Amino acid sequence: MSKTNAGNFFEDFQVGQVLRHATPRTVTSGDVALYTALYGSRFAVQSSDRFAHALGYPQAPVDDMLVFHIVFGKTVPDISLNAVANLGYAGGRFLSPVYPGETLSAVSEVIGLKANSNGKTGVVYVRSTGYRQDGTEVLDYVRWVMVRKRDPSSPAPEPVVPDLPEAIEPDGLGDACPFLDTSGWDEALAGTPWRFDDYKVGERIDHVDGMTVEEAEHQLATRLYQNTARVHFNQLSEGQGRFGRRLVYGGHVISLARALSFNGLGAAFHVAGINGGRHVAPLFAGDTVHAWSEILEAATISGREDVGALRVRTIATRDRPCTDFPGSDADGAYDPSVVLDFDYWVLVPR
Repeated sequence: MSKTNAGNFFEDFQVGQVLRHATPRTVTSGDVALYTALYGSRFAVQSSDRFAHALGYPQAPVDDMLVFHIVFGKTVPDISLNAVANLGYAGGRFLSPVYPGETLSAVSEVIGLKANSNGKTGVVYVRSTGYRQDGTEVLDYVRWVMVRKRDPSSPAPEPVVPDLPEAIEPDGLGDACPFLDTSGWDEALAGTPWRFDDYKVGERIDHVDGMTVEEAEHQLATRLYQNTARVHFNQLSEGQGRFGRRLVYGGHVISLARALSFNGLGAAFHVAGINGGRHVAPLFAGDTVHAWSEILEAATISGREDVGALRVRTIATRDRPCTDFPGSDADGAYDPSVVLDFDYWVLVPR
């Protein structure tokens, strides 16, 4: 019997199956510094202990997307080692801030399966939950991924496609941060004068800046999350694949777009929920990422006078600035430059 892990193929999954993932990961200040080096994120709450403490945090929390990536990375060896592509996200909730020194682990449940008509692959739906060392949930989300079959002749399971919410209800978003003393919010240090009431539904923001992805950077980032998917690392195997080169991890694109969004959304200091997301097209080293955002909804949170929630749709593009807001047409066809369409909630001081 082999002692190595070849990963699960589509036939290995069953609806209701629970997967407890290796290995727990203690988040350190080194992880935070390296994350900043990779993306240049400038949100003040996550950048400064002093700024965060003035609002009521014990110290600066870890960037929400770093938490997401670490939890995601735990799931890869069991869920997507044999993936063709990660297809989308829904129903994500950030349930508690995470601080350096805390240890994260992850558990997933298979909630849906659907074989593809080509007989070679199928789509696996999982709900993954991240926990800190005391068992407190810090994050949960659904993702669906296209996974190769081990044997194309194996019978297809009865299809089960979960009913996923279009969006997280805003009243459930308050757990993403403690109650804040917003008198401690310093607009000059935050880098923006704009607060919750300054954003209007339908407003579009060109985040202006662009960031080119380097081969070493995207691989370093993916290793930081202990994401073992060979599609991001192994040029020998990927050189024989459909693209002939390694793909940039989709989460790397999300973090780039999030970091770029600071220019225009600098007060959107917490990602509180993920409503949906789609990796529209692959990204490769050498491509330059730009981003723009639209405010889809502005919501107050029951019992919270300190923060409000903005539902934001961020579009990331490849090798195209976003002055004219490239997106999709009336038929849903995306502009060829679009690589990411991400719908999420952020918290903004009132």
